[in-house]
Amino acid sequence: MISPSPRNVDVLVVGASLSAAACAKRLVDAGLETVVIERKKLPRHKVCSGILSPRGHRFLIENFGPLPREVLHEPTSCTGVTFHFPSAPSIDIDFFGGPTPHLYRKQSDWWAIRRSGVEVQDETSFARLEAGDGGVVVHATHRGRPQEFRARWVVGADGPTSMVVKAVYPEYQASIPWFMVGQKFHQIEACPLDTRYFHFWFHPALGHYTWSHARDGRQIVGVGFDVGHNFDRAHANVVKYLGKRHGVRLGPAQDSEGCGENFGLSLVNRYVFGRGRVLITGQAAGFLNMMAEGMSAALHSGAICGESIVEAAFHGEPAQAVYRRHIASEVRRCSDQWNPLQIAFGRPHEADFWKALGPLGIGERAKVIAEILAFIRLYARFKWGREILGQAVHRLIRGGYDEARWW
Repeated sequence: MISPSPRNVDVLVVGASLSAAACAKRLVDAGLETVVIERKKLPRHKVCSGILSPRGHRFLIENFGPLPREVLHEPTSCTGVTFHFPSAPSIDIDFFGGPTPHLYRKQSDWWAIRRSGVEVQDETSFARLEAGDGGVVVHATHRGRPQEFRARWVVGADGPTSMVVKAVYPEYQASIPWFMVGQKFHQIEACPLDTRYFHFWFHPALGHYTWSHARDGRQIVGVGFDVGHNFDRAHANVVKYLGKRHGVRLGPAQDSEGCGENFGLSLVNRYVFGRGRVLITGQAAGFLNMMAEGMSAALHSGAICGESIVEAAFHGEPAQAVYRRHIASEVRRCSDQWNPLQIAFGRPHEADFWKALGPLGIGERAKVIAEILAFIRLYARFKWGREILGQAVHRLIRGGYDEARWW
């Protein structure tokens, strides 16, 4: 079989994600020849709650225009987050600025990619890369046939289990903790949970990450658990609890899905941004806001990545150096959400937790705080405490997080 001639481009972006769309828009607007490759057929399914932050909503409108109805689930918006506890009162926390869109990721990602104006090639799987001084050779397969790209820069925007990260740092993914998250979709018989909110449980007996919300006439019940543990058993435990504690009655699960999550990188400032002419962005780089909302950080980090390449292209400075300088602002915004000093004395989130505590009595507030702390002890085995505290102090003294910890 004769291989086709290599395709020469300025930038090759791997993964047709929201971060890829944001990155590509900056590149295309600057006149750089850019191609996005995606291993699945587009539009492709994406495991995600679809609950977007106010900041992410603003970014989409400002960069891609008003959201069409087909990129939204029903309910089409989310007012905020409800926190539930084993015995403390539940509290509703509204987003600043009002409700935000409930994105249908299959359609919203595809819409954003098309609005960016970038050339897209789906059913194309990244295989490996070879980096040199003047560019990067990427080997891929398009519908089973080998394909080669020669790019001045490559961007990995291919999610938590990024193949680009694996190609640049083969040891990286084995060095970080991994969790599995899974969700099942149920017909609703009775569900008193307010459909305007994303519901989250600070309950150690339910798992590391437990949530539920309405989508398209069904109820999602999701749970995070350790790799190797039984998802069905963990999920059944949550469904039973929701019935006993909240009066939720659900029919048998009709669909099920799950994925791996590189949770923890934004807590301890262990982001991975690439090497040389290969740049990593979005959740592949480790961006994940509190409540596992990663879309806003993906959009903003993708845009910063694209802008850094444009600056490098027109001013001659190495793109990696430019990117690491500019991405520090997004690192601060994301890691601040997990920083205990910022949480205690600042307002790093896009909803006001402390204000939501206001209507509760002193005893009830104390119980909420105590049960959050009891839940956090689930993560003690990862021994992140010293790292989190060290980074919090570094942030306090230096105004930012330690860049020496980045890959």
